[in-house]
Amino acid sequence: MDSISKKIKVIKKKISKIVSLFSKYNIDGYIIPKNDNFFSEYVQHDRLNIISKFSGSAGFAIILRNKNYLFVDGRYILQAEKESGKYFKIIEFPKLLPKDLFKNINMGFDPSLFTKLQLNYFFGNNLNLRPVNENLIDIVKKSKINKIKPFYSLPNYATGMSHSRKISLVSNIIKKKNSDYLFVSAPENVAWLLNIRGSDSPFSPMPNCNCLVSKNKEVFLLSNRNKLKKLLKQKKIFNHQIVEPQNLENLITKLNGKKIIIDAKTCSIKNEELILKNFSISGREDPCYILKSKKNSVEIKNIIKSHIEDGVALTRFLYWIKNIKNINLTELSAEKKLEYFRKKNKNYLYPSFNTIAGSGPNGAIVHYRASKNTNRKINKNDIFLCDSGGQYKYGTTDVTRTICFSKPSNKIKKIFTLVLKGHIAVTISNLKKNNTGKQLDYRARKFLKKND
Repeated sequence: MDSISKKIKVIKKKISKIVSLFSKYNIDGYIIPKNDNFFSEYVQHDRLNIISKFSGSAGFAIILRNKNYLFVDGRYILQAEKESGKYFKIIEFPKLLPKDLFKNINMGFDPSLFTKLQLNYFFGNNLNLRPVNENLIDIVKKSKINKIKPFYSLPNYATGMSHSRKISLVSNIIKKKNSDYLFVSAPENVAWLLNIRGSDSPFSPMPNCNCLVSKNKEVFLLSNRNKLKKLLKQKKIFNHQIVEPQNLENLITKLNGKKIIIDAKTCSIKNEELILKNFSISGREDPCYILKSKKNSVEIKNIIKSHIEDGVALTRFLYWIKNIKNINLTELSAEKKLEYFRKKNKNYLYPSFNTIAGSGPNGAIVHYRASKNTNRKINKNDIFLCDSGGQYKYGTTDVTRTICFSKPSNKIKKIFTLVLKGHIAVTISNLKKNNTGKQLDYRARKFLKKND
């Protein structure tokens, strides 16, 4: 039996095990999202990949008794067909799924992995949804226990504002909203608020945790205690502020107050229901999003610095790849060389996402990732797409460059010119008039659409 046949057999066996559990929970289908309970793009325990082999950053699967579906957006159609087409019917999902696709079906889902906003966005009122408090993928395949790495504080030169000042700003907003608490469920917002980072994501210094902030500047941090050793030593937090995640309900029942603000984007249905036992929800937007979007002078300086230093590495790489005489250059060897140039910088930490190094037809696959099975030799007449970024001690970069190794055709020149026109249109936009993502997206694409 070849390796492909073995993979198909393994996936089918896992799907059969999931289906065999349906009767126990009185369901006819089960939804598997990409995200974990922290709603991160990059997850350590990728349940969607376990059941479908799909490795993209967004999507969800639905397993029924006799058929399986994988829903992805337009970026991932080609990739999903390649990775998962043997086990799942691939569907590019619109804002709302077709009404009759899952009619009269009791659909199970893990309430710790979905928000109300998320379920309504995808399904509206089209499904009979039933929460299942045991995750069926975890029953089929247990998650690995990763080594616990402690959170750490950012130095002042990287933040420009103390965590105590940030807590004061948030507490003032809680008061203005006539509330008692804010439940910060997005780890990136906790990271900003407390000026901390962690090692819970492969490409981002994310500290997977939640916190609760009161109008009186009290802070409770919901995290595994072992991750907080450094913060305790630095007296950034104290023992009485630490709450193990499984004890959220106990904390909620002990708090004084009546109203709480949550984040509709990242507060799971499970946590929302726990909170509702003791509080009424007075708002569904975490103010940290707006506060952290306004960069202070130190942050702006560090953004510029990180792009300059990353630009040095990228320039060296571009010079190298344009002048290399090695005829055995491949996508993976190019990716490795770019990483080599970045590592020369003492402030570089690691990639900010999987490098997308695609030559020829692979460059057309959005979010493509070269592997031993797909690795392609880069030929002189190829167009080479390199989308990469770096995490630095004081900033993050994300840069895309498309490279030609010979004189491009007029067709290619025309396409690049149309894309450039779109960039210029966005750059000169009047943000008082065109100030939404949808409006700016239209301006970016309009020249390409005129020439379809």
